[in-house]
Amino acid sequence: MTGIKRKFSMLNMSSTAAGSATADDRSTAARIRDAAIEAFAEAGVDATSVRAIAARAGVSAALVIHHFGSKEQLRVACDEHVAASVRVQKAAAMRQGPGMDVLAALRARDAAPPLLAYLARTLTDGSPHVEELLDELVDDAAGYLQDGIDNGVLRPVEDVRGLAALLTVWSLGAVVLHDHTRRLLGADLLAGGAAAIPYLAPALELFAGGILTDAAGRSMRAQLRQATDPAQATDPEPASATDPEPGIDSGDDLTTDGGRR
Repeated sequence: MTGIKRKFSMLNMSSTAAGSATADDRSTAARIRDAAIEAFAEAGVDATSVRAIAARAGVSAALVIHHFGSKEQLRVACDEHVAASVRVQKAAAMRQGPGMDVLAALRARDAAPPLLAYLARTLTDGSPHVEELLDELVDDAAGYLQDGIDNGVLRPVEDVRGLAALLTVWSLGAVVLHDHTRRLLGADLLAGGAAAIPYLAPALELFAGGILTDAAGRSMRAQLRQATDPAQATDPEPASATDPEPGIDSGDDLTTDGGRR
């Protein structure tokens, strides 16, 4: 954790639960940070002045600098808070197990500052902080994916962090391309709530059911292994003991000599 991260860790810990704080019970620093998230989400970091953030938060520009030192350090605090909010929301959903309330998770996200709009703006601004933010999001994703495996939400995988990196890039790509996601799917990811369902429905079909047959998946994995390590055999993975034989439905009742009853 960097010095800047340590400086704002207590601020994030005290106000990470999205939607739990109102304008009356948030600290001044939290109000400034939330105002900055909203302003950066609307206009981007470069186009947003400290004065504009101060006006939105109802404080002076001098007080913004007093709490955060500079706009750049305020931006780091915003990154940290957004990452922490995503982590808390995802981890809470995974802790519910297979019966998680998906709609409640969407409502919890909607009660927070505009996290996805903030990410859509800041991930493309070329700042050196983007790499640090992405690394943190991937590390966090690996943690709550493992929670999901442990709680029976997800199937075990060989490379949890690799999967976390892939899913983070995929999901953030959809956020950055939110205008095209809305055009192609009719889903407004930045609006959230029910507006995101046209995106979530085909995503759920992909994740829950998969789109490759077992045979195709085994063959492709074998080819990838062969490409990365030619010493490995080129034969596809053997079928598992639970895979039905080709042309035989798994529900068929077989006799001991291989015939159907």
